Amino acid sequence: MAYYRSTVLVSMDPVCIDKGALDVKEQLIKELAKHNLSEEVQVLDIPRVGDPETEGPDFLVYPEGSHYIQLTPATVGPIVMEHFIKGRELQQYKAQMRDVTDEELGEPKDKEIRIILENIGKIDPRNIEDYIAVDGYQALAKVLGEMTPEAVIQTILDSKLRGRGGAGFPTGMKWKFARQAPDTPKYMVCNADEGDPGAFMNRKVLEGDPHSVLEGMTIGAYAVGANQGYIYCRAEYPIAVSTLNIAIKQAREYGLLGKDILGSGFDFDIEVRMGAGAFVCGEETALLASIEGNRGEPRVRPPFPASKGLWGKPTNINNVETYANVPKIILRGLEWYTSMGSEKSKGTKTFALAGDVANTGLIEVPLGTTLREIIYDIGGGIKEGKAFKAVQTGGPMGGCLPASNLDLPVDYETLGAAGSIMGSGGMIVMDEDTCMVDIARFFMEFTQDESCGKCVPCRVGTRRILEILERICAGKGVPEDIPLLRQLCSEIIQDSLCGLGQGAPNPVISTMKHFMDEYEAHIYEKRCPAKVCRSLITFDILPEKCTGCTVCARNCPVSAITGERKQTHVINTEICIRCGICKQVCNFDAVVIK
Repeated sequence: MAYYRSTVLVSMDPVCIDKGALDVKEQLIKELAKHNLSEEVQVLDIPRVGDPETEGPDFLVYPEGSHYIQLTPATVGPIVMEHFIKGRELQQYKAQMRDVTDEELGEPKDKEIRIILENIGKIDPRNIEDYIAVDGYQALAKVLGEMTPEAVIQTILDSKLRGRGGAGFPTGMKWKFARQAPDTPKYMVCNADEGDPGAFMNRKVLEGDPHSVLEGMTIGAYAVGANQGYIYCRAEYPIAVSTLNIAIKQAREYGLLGKDILGSGFDFDIEVRMGAGAFVCGEETALLASIEGNRGEPRVRPPFPASKGLWGKPTNINNVETYANVPKIILRGLEWYTSMGSEKSKGTKTFALAGDVANTGLIEVPLGTTLREIIYDIGGGIKEGKAFKAVQTGGPMGGCLPASNLDLPVDYETLGAAGSIMGSGGMIVMDEDTCMVDIARFFMEFTQDESCGKCVPCRVGTRRILEILERICAGKGVPEDIPLLRQLCSEIIQDSLCGLGQGAPNPVISTMKHFMDEYEAHIYEKRCPAKVCRSLITFDILPEKCTGCTVCARNCPVSAITGERKQTHVINTEICIRCGICKQVCNFDAVVIK
């Protein structure tokens, strides 16, 4: 084992990567090699060092604790020369010493309990020894040394762990079906094809704690009798794919994957397969088709994958978060795990909190936590003090819930009864300035574009719904559109082949249920209450506020604004394209939307 006098931790937060962190790291390695320091100074990646927005790209040097920020490849050479050769800090690139808040360190807030996210940011995901140091692979050792496959399955059944990919099917039941399937070989598959807009729960786990997923898969494989596993990860997650491959290689070297794992006689190995980014491949049968090298299209069920899955053989499929729960349950026990959550939904759930909420990002809360607690206690409420309007849970196929549902506990049954779904954990918060008809149009546009086209109800039905919504947003809606939308939604749900088509109408159904007044305003009054739909708004200049500075006129792309300097300006609504630039550049709040 090599010993180093210094370790450089380079921040690989996605924001830092966008700013050039990979180039900074590459230059750092070159500079160390040039000065024959490669065997004295090691370079490692971690998910985050400081604030990526203001300090990245950045890195920490240990044991000195020096924090260098706002780096470029050109700044690396002087830092190496001063810090590692001359032995003194280069102050011009060094972060000022300050007290770091718990929030910056990623400490959970009062309402949070971190199980899946507990290791992220605290261990090096590319060093298996860091994972082992926090009891990693102890659960696998316990399973292989002390438990039968049937006992493992019963433990997962008793834990009431449910699939975190969206449907919430009992994980132990899935494993039991795969175990009972008579055919062989059997396969273990991890669905890491996270495609919901704004969702990044799986990516963060794969990038920050990959061994927890590998350990959970291996335990599951032992339980169902599988000897080969596949992690299907979208190609848009290059860091996750790279980290996974490193973790798999290290697990093999330590005898935790491959032949005769831990001397138990059990063989199991894992490969990473990259998807091309098709949203429909999040559906398990479409995912299997893609792994097989075929077009990612869903299959008719039954038969279900547990009896006839990958290459026609019994296959168990769970998502990243589901597998990451398994080692914790085995190691810490049923009483610990079932003490969290609601009656039918045990444990915790990660959510990607996004939209018009003050604090965006990943959170992890016990199932049964209310929407109000998530949005206000953890999320800090709505930005700029605006009023809450709706929250969409469950991604593009989820429902939009109004303020009257804020005290609903977040679990599978409650969200389903309210007209939404848990999904994989996307949660988009919307404020008073959101047009709910436009939101329904946006999500229908997404699902229509991502439809594989295999079945007519989804391929054609979503197109017809999208056309109606576009017509309503353009001010051309007619009263007959409302019953037609309801009919189309019902038929698509009943007749579509897979979950994508069956869930696609949910944003339309939920917005019509809770915000019908907005649909009626668009259709009958030709008005967008939220002042979002361009065809239904006009821009005007308030004479009492206009100073005649001419900024709006000079920035108008179609010269729709006229007026002399120091005199009130006027917008020609016949020419105006409603781009909103005049309102953005006005320093006197003289431009208003009507």
